[in-house]
Amino acid sequence: MKQLKYSVVIERDEDGLYVASIPELPGCHTQARSLDEVTSRIKEAAELYLEATGFEATKTEFVGIQILEVSPHEP
Repeated sequence: MKQLKYSVVIERDEDGLYVASIPELPGCHTQARSLDEVTSRIKEAAELYLEATGFEATKTEFVGIQILEVSPHEP
């Protein structure tokens, strides 16, 4: 079977949990307490997502990450 490759975005939330998502698979995300665990879980989530959707995915290409500074408007 052909191997598919996806970019995975991993962040850490305010509680210290790692949150992983795959932009090409809308709604495909998971969380865990360690990087190893979140990596395993996002792979399983992707496999289940693709099985449920018949291997349909959005065609995008990961370009990079940028830092954006904004000044919030005060009420």
